[in-house]
Amino acid sequence: MTQSTKSISPLRKRMIEDMTMRKLNPKTQIAYLRAVKNLTRFLRRSPDTASAEDLRRFQLHLVEKGTSRTTVNATITGLRFFFEVTLSRPDALTKMSHVYEPRRLPVVLSAEEVARLLKAAGGLKYQAALSIAYGAGLRASEVVHLKVNDIDSERMVIRVEQGKGKKDRYAMLSPTLLALLRAWWRQGQSQRQMLPGGWLFPGQNPINPLSTRQLNRAFHLARRAAEIDKRVSLHSLRHSFASHLLEQKVDVRVIQVLLGHKKLDTTAQYAHVATRTLREVKSPLESLPPQQ
Repeated sequence: MTQSTKSISPLRKRMIEDMTMRKLNPKTQIAYLRAVKNLTRFLRRSPDTASAEDLRRFQLHLVEKGTSRTTVNATITGLRFFFEVTLSRPDALTKMSHVYEPRRLPVVLSAEEVARLLKAAGGLKYQAALSIAYGAGLRASEVVHLKVNDIDSERMVIRVEQGKGKKDRYAMLSPTLLALLRAWWRQGQSQRQMLPGGWLFPGQNPINPLSTRQLNRAFHLARRAAEIDKRVSLHSLRHSFASHLLEQKVDVRVIQVLLGHKKLDTTAQYAHVATRTLREVKSPLESLPPQQ
């Protein structure tokens, strides 16, 4: 994480060093620093002087002003790093507690809706990128950071380097997806967008990859063009990939590996939205003897 050291306080510098030592993701570092900055604004003094009661009042302040559960929990996580690691004061957190977040079922698209959306994607480049998100179950950040050499057509797999949790894994590569990627590669080559060993989906400057923001914009343009009214996001393609595989009777543990989930419980949630599977289950009501 690069920052100017001119106006950085020793305390902030120490926290940045602690995060850098642990190789925390740059976005994680920004979120942790934001949490400490917000605490400082609340206290109107240096955050290292905060007591357990101060932190309790800060959490109450966040809740009373309508801060979402997710943001409150993210703030607590950032402060936990600051007080436990940078200050070596874990006792200061005794009166803070994470807020329970009810688990919501993901919204998924039907196979017909996915087909309409991909057909409505603006151009071959975005059609291919969105097809990977659905056809291989990749996250947006994983899609845009693919390189041409990550597509292994001999083994029919896609190499995902340093996905969520800084882990490498292999994703599935179907013949249909491979044909689409080859069509995009040929077009990209003819337009001189592809660099040797470069990004599979380059940005305006081929040195840089397509941004997740650009891909997200392409998704929503395609969603509107396909007249899909569900409250879905780009990540819904990954949800749809998992639920559709379950409906095809693919073992949930195989899907766990394909998605790169650490816990099976995370993958098992898709059993609740695999509607075709649910429809095939016979209700015990159907087995009751007929009423006279």
